[in-house]
Amino acid sequence: MKGERDIVAIELDAKSIVRWSPEVEHERAVAVFDLLEGNRFRLRDGPPGPYRLVLGLRDGTLIFALEPQEQAAERLEIELPVRPLRRVIKDYFLICESYFQAIKTATPSKIETIDMARRGVHDEGAGLLREALEARVEMDHDTARRLFTLVCVLHIRG
Repeated sequence: MKGERDIVAIELDAKSIVRWSPEVEHERAVAVFDLLEGNRFRLRDGPPGPYRLVLGLRDGTLIFALEPQEQAAERLEIELPVRPLRRVIKDYFLICESYFQAIKTATPSKIETIDMARRGVHDEGAGLLREALEARVEMDHDTARRLFTLVCVLHIRG
């Protein structure tokens, strides 16, 4: 996957953004960097990539606004209700909070246990996101994981 890039630029919709903690900003920056380094995100029925992606929230709906680099292609939006992802997003926030608290005082084995749980919830969320988009988008697991991170970042409300 390294070097393969269907998404060549990504941003979070400015209307969806709040001020983030340094930990959240770091997670966002890493997800964007890794996503741009290599990703597989192909529309099943639509113009070919590469794409510029603007990810945002509108009335409880995730918006994947895609601008194909093909000159004649128009911007298109994929709308995805957030409801099927809400529980796993909430679980991910809770486990991340536990993780960030644990790294301050817990033993290495406790931190590792919490981190394994965090990765498991992250994988679950990535799988749900991938499944929800499956009819419209072909993507790999790593791309889904990074997009799930960004979806979670959009849900932070200060």
